[in-house]
Amino acid sequence: MLTPAEAPRLAGAEPVPGLVACTLEHGGRTVRLYRRQAGGLMTEVAPFSPFVLVSDAALLEGAPGLLGITELAGPGALRWLAHFVAWEHACAARDRLRLSPLWFAADPVHQFLLATRYTLFGGLRFNDLRRLALDIEVLTSDGFDFPSAARPEDRIIAIALADSCGFHCVLRGDLLTESALIEECSHLIRARDPDVLEGHNIFRFDLEYLEARARRHGLTLPWGRGGEPLRSRIAQLSVAERTIGYRRYDIPGRHIIDTYLLAHLHDAGARDLPSFGLKDLARHFGLAKSGRTYLDPAAIPRAFRETPDQLMAYAGDDAAETLALSAILAPPYFVQTQLLPFDYQTTVLRGAAAKIDALLVREYLRRRHAIPLPGPSTPVGGGYTAILQQGVAKPVWHADVTSLYPSIMLTGGLAPASDTVGAFLELLRALTDFRVAAKHRLRASTDARDRAHLGALQQAFKILINAFYGYLAYRHGHWNDFAVADRVTAEGRRIVTAVLARLTELGASPVEVDTDGVYFVPPVTVRPGMEETLLARIGEALPPGLQLELAGCYAAMLSYKMKSYALLDERGRLVLKGSALRSRGLEPFVRLLIEELVRLLITGRSDQAQSVVARWTNDFATHRVPIRLFARTETLQDHLVVYQQRVRAGARNISAAYEVALASGRDVLVGDQITYYVAGRGRHASVAEQARSASLWDPAQPDEHVEYYQDKVLEIWTRFRPFTEFEGLRAYPAASPSETVVQLDLFAEGP
Repeated sequence: MLTPAEAPRLAGAEPVPGLVACTLEHGGRTVRLYRRQAGGLMTEVAPFSPFVLVSDAALLEGAPGLLGITELAGPGALRWLAHFVAWEHACAARDRLRLSPLWFAADPVHQFLLATRYTLFGGLRFNDLRRLALDIEVLTSDGFDFPSAARPEDRIIAIALADSCGFHCVLRGDLLTESALIEECSHLIRARDPDVLEGHNIFRFDLEYLEARARRHGLTLPWGRGGEPLRSRIAQLSVAERTIGYRRYDIPGRHIIDTYLLAHLHDAGARDLPSFGLKDLARHFGLAKSGRTYLDPAAIPRAFRETPDQLMAYAGDDAAETLALSAILAPPYFVQTQLLPFDYQTTVLRGAAAKIDALLVREYLRRRHAIPLPGPSTPVGGGYTAILQQGVAKPVWHADVTSLYPSIMLTGGLAPASDTVGAFLELLRALTDFRVAAKHRLRASTDARDRAHLGALQQAFKILINAFYGYLAYRHGHWNDFAVADRVTAEGRRIVTAVLARLTELGASPVEVDTDGVYFVPPVTVRPGMEETLLARIGEALPPGLQLELAGCYAAMLSYKMKSYALLDERGRLVLKGSALRSRGLEPFVRLLIEELVRLLITGRSDQAQSVVARWTNDFATHRVPIRLFARTETLQDHLVVYQQRVRAGARNISAAYEVALASGRDVLVGDQITYYVAGRGRHASVAEQARSASLWDPAQPDEHVEYYQDKVLEIWTRFRPFTEFEGLRAYPAASPSETVVQLDLFAEGP
């Protein structure tokens, strides 16, 4: 079995077989290790001397609990390594030196793994983990759109559990009190003893709700392997252009994995998910089984009263789908955990550049070398992006340079100036070579279990390899180098420009360029089976050491605007890319309308587009559009009093969601979601003033603002109508290379 342990520099000098978790114990002087072995779960205690790196040893003179200070080699500013008796002493030293240069990892498990060079999951595969999925269903008080644990009348009515060993259970609120539900849930978690607790949106809903309701009953949630209660803190996760706020929970001796966050991380690269809801994700990945129970959330109170068996089946199916979804999205992070000095949960939640920094810190500590301070931020040129033609192209190929930026760094020897031991390129080379080996074995393997393992392995390495460029422009990185990052992107633009010129020479018709690849219509002389020949001829424009690969072949492409396009594959599946076509901030009917129009355009049926627009406007005129398609949902970020104060002070505009919340007269809380629609008649609508709660909409007396929603339909038609007036492609009005100068912080720090 190919494992990360075959690359010792990445896995650590002393990998521990079967290590599934670590927990700080005995006042921060030792760490308990949990190891999964043939005889079951074993535990042992390892000594721990927490440490701090400082620039001046004199700063720690007389520090309580100081064991000793060692001077490290090299020119790095953080050259004094100080060890302490216990965790509290190291934290006190950190607090004492807050205004001085230092390095300190606030996570004791991270420190322990750095010091020992241990990593988790040695010799294990993903399926060796004991995983338990949890899902709760709750009752929402009459008159409210969404549940809140702070409302006395709201409560938990079902807790569903499903684990990777075949265990399934639904605790029923029609048979047990809420306090009994919570206590039995805690009992089952301890009895099943999972390594990992999983849930969909478990951080932002299930655990917060369970903890709040447990507190109401005077209960704790003692889910740790030693009976410890859950711990939590406010955190946020940056994923591409989104920042997700949540409360991070930790269970001593276990890990918590949120498939909602995993879906966001997946979509940052794939950009193919229909939404982040569990049901949509299950359908997207083919996990929804025949006979799966579905319930409209609004129907849950009625189902609980009248058909509780249906509700319990629904909850059980949610837990089962969460377990299956995690099995698809989590394996790359499981493999990364085998490489990194982080626990599994932290590996998911930390930014990619922070992981590269951790690898470099571990390597410098291994070599007893001083660590530099982060360098200053300077502007960095962006990638070459351009839309050259607009309209429908048939067929379309997508060719890109394999790992463009990492390849440029390796072939050109581009590394941070502060990396005096050469660890940056050594790590990048080792990761790259190992990924190539994994891909070769993946192609040759016929065993399904082995292929799943190798697929996760090469994907995990791909994520880390691609993070090395972003790390150069990571402002918190100790070995960052913005000047080198700028050189890498400049060379990338030169290479992609050469590929573009070569395509034109060969008779291809480029459509769009995006950083490391080109969408193009192949030359008319190219027939099926000639892909490799054409790629080889295009690749003649590349410098030695770089490779071109065919990333996809499509029946058609709609080139709409920069970084917004649609692709139709040979099986008729349509994929929309870019915020202009698939923004989740749009009402559902707008997304449906866009998809309908795009499908007509890309399949050559643009003559039917106007009739689709007419159908939607008529459906609104005759009130045939259900409210779920035109209502919007927003989350309240401020208390209503704060909102009102800011509006009066002119610090913000009035908001439809807040006005609807105020009009309800209920005690709405920060974090509550408000679903509303626009009511009234006339050519002009004030959304904030005419918004009403979706719960007030009456299908017998519909009062949605027909003209307002019809105008939205016509606005979309105005955007797409020009595409019906010409066939094929036309030159984009502003077709020219676009070089963006940005201040890069591509991989923001996780919690």
